[in-house]
Amino acid sequence: MADTASPDRSTRAARRAVFVDGLPVVTLGVVALALGGNPDQSAVQKGWWIATTTVFSLAVAWVLLRAFRRADEYLRKIQLESMAIAFAVVLIGLQVATLLDAAGVIELHQLAQLLLIGGIGLWLTIADLRTRLHR
Repeated sequence: MADTASPDRSTRAARRAVFVDGLPVVTLGVVALALGGNPDQSAVQKGWWIATTTVFSLAVAWVLLRAFRRADEYLRKIQLESMAIAFAVVLIGLQVATLLDAAGVIELHQLAQLLLIGGIGLWLTIADLRTRLHR
């Protein structure tokens, strides 16, 4: 009975650690989006936005690296397979968006942001569902 409780506790501890690491990063991402939301920015505002976005990107990479180091082989495999699926979906979506842009249906810059954010959401959803259903 202790063996069945141990993986559940370790899974909860890993999720809690990612949540604690990721919460400031998500907050920083919201700040970066708010700073970049104004189309008429001064040079100082653009500088703050670029700095915040750079720090946000590095923080995301740091959180992912820490999560991968904490994970066992099975969780690493799930994460990498989920990333591969999301990457393929984003690539296909970007190809479709490029064709729609060339046809004049929609502008590429509007759809590219949604595709990238959707790809990250798809990656996290697939990884979470696979982790919950296969353990």
